[in-house]
Amino acid sequence: MKAWRVCAWGAAPQLHELAPPARRPGRSIVRMAAATVGHIDRTVMAGQFMGPPPLPYTPGVEAAGTVVHSDRFAAGTRVWLRGGGLGTRNDGTWCELIDAPDEALGPLPEGVSMAWGSAFFSPSTSAWVALHEVGALRPGERVAVTGASGAVGSMAVQLARQAGATVVDTPEASSPVDLLVDTVGGPVLEHGIRTVAPGGRVVLVGYTAGEQVSLFLPELLQRDVRLLPLNMYRREAQGRAAAPALLEQLADGRLQLATRSFAFAQAPQALRWIAERGHRGRAVLVADTEAPRP
Repeated sequence: MKAWRVCAWGAAPQLHELAPPARRPGRSIVRMAAATVGHIDRTVMAGQFMGPPPLPYTPGVEAAGTVVHSDRFAAGTRVWLRGGGLGTRNDGTWCELIDAPDEALGPLPEGVSMAWGSAFFSPSTSAWVALHEVGALRPGERVAVTGASGAVGSMAVQLARQAGATVVDTPEASSPVDLLVDTVGGPVLEHGIRTVAPGGRVVLVGYTAGEQVSLFLPELLQRDVRLLPLNMYRREAQGRAAAPALLEQLADGRLQLATRSFAFAQAPQALRWIAERGHRGRAVLVADTEAPRP
């Protein structure tokens, strides 16, 4: 089978021919139809992830496909895959046949495309947990989302409105918000904190605009603003619990998710695309047997 492999930290992935995975207890084999290319993949490849997989390894933390063998699902079942160390501690999803822990699989409704099945988990569950579990959103509150054109930001806007919040596009300190969901970090976060009402909350989701911030602690204390980091690896159980309802909303059109498809052989191009400023949506590798989807 064809699989992308990283052979050295910081090196670009290379396409290899590998033996297909063997059946093992507690493991499922899934024929990949779509596999997401995300920032977490770039972090792991660079050797910057705590407890990385042994080299060489296959990247990819998310995917969707059909079951070849599993003790949990019948052969041919449509599934999504996430967790269980895929692409972070062990080989991941950028391969024609994915060897995954049984618990990493979830059923994919017929109304959800393989591309969406591959790409939905990280942005939709991160947004849901940021709003409801970490941010403690209440109906009627004013919410701002930085990076609202990105995958997580777009989901946060949609889900906040569904929850009865008023979403503010460009908050100012003169008209503060109760909750800020910041997906970009850096100087955007520094400015955003000043637009939050006293006693309000800031949920930090990402740091694509910068990994360092300078906080004026007296102001932070006087404003009594809570800065709350989101760690989805610690909260994956909450995300998995929310996943079925989020998939239902994708299936019936209540939620939308932008994706851009790349051929399986175009993983390097997909990695470059997600590093571009202003790109919209999630990058998805599609199997050679799958027609590209918007």
